[in-house]
Amino acid sequence: MADRERDLKTDPGAPGALTEEQAVRMLAGMNEVIRAGEEMRRLRAEMIKLFADLGWTQGTIARITDMSQPAVSKQVAKYTGEHPAPPMDLALDQYDTPWLEGRLWGLAEAVAESVDTARCTRRVDALARGGKRFTPRTVDELRRLLEEDLTRHRTELPAGFRAAYDEISRGLDVPPKPTTGTPAPAPASASASVRRTLAHQVQRDRLRDEHGSA
Repeated sequence: MADRERDLKTDPGAPGALTEEQAVRMLAGMNEVIRAGEEMRRLRAEMIKLFADLGWTQGTIARITDMSQPAVSKQVAKYTGEHPAPPMDLALDQYDTPWLEGRLWGLAEAVAESVDTARCTRRVDALARGGKRFTPRTVDELRRLLEEDLTRHRTELPAGFRAAYDEISRGLDVPPKPTTGTPAPAPASASASVRRTLAHQVQRDRLRDEHGSA
């Protein structure tokens, strides 16, 4: 068996041979989907804990998550005995990196929905599906594409979109320091994924309130 595997690797031109490189390319997409599915399930579990900490009933959680109540009960049971997390601050103006990344994602999504030819659309779709993860590189790429869209389509988009982008970018580039006599913000208790998800929705809601169609 080892000889057979070695032959296939060293002689990719042999009849019926499959090279390791070909196998990697075939499985790359599958692995992304599997990994994204696992990450989305983990995020949903964290959101269920958040909803339970807010005092929502299991029936309500089951309805909004499209899960059966026994499945929700099983998830909630995992956290029995744990102290509820402190209430989440949903103010838009928070400056930890995951929160700012979530705001950037929400703004990019609004731009993609507003402009048919937006360059950030594919990146937004990949983030929504879990096909792309939030890393310094993907965030920088999203910022670059979004800035190009805001420049190219400035006459088509509300001025508030650009103002939001500038605020988010400043926060990502230079996190604000607390002023004298003002305590630094308390560390966020929720995971980075949960904070991104919440910030994404808060940013979308703010744009919708301000501009109606965001």
